[in-house]
Amino acid sequence: MITCVVDYVIDPDKIADFEEFGRRWMQLVNQHGGTHHGYFLPAEGASDRALALFSFPSLAAYEDYRSLFGQDPDFVEADRIRDESGCVLRYDRTFMRPLMP
Repeated sequence: MITCVVDYVIDPDKIADFEEFGRRWMQLVNQHGGTHHGYFLPAEGASDRALALFSFPSLAAYEDYRSLFGQDPDFVEADRIRDESGCVLRYDRTFMRPLMP
């Protein structure tokens, strides 16, 4: 299993747009073979940071999912929410593997 951790810098005035963006991506990940663990939004402290965590059974499965970016209309629409609202200022992806008990 591989887990993608996405660290976002967001516009704190556009949290509602970011939540809409996040709901769409949670659906897409789950529909295309992954498990979305959720988005984690500001509660206290820095108000411009958010995280998302989702897993795929393998890097190859993640790459299959990524091949739909810019092609599948549902993926294009989800990106449009982000792009048109400007809710995401920057993001970085890190791939991790879990250490389980």
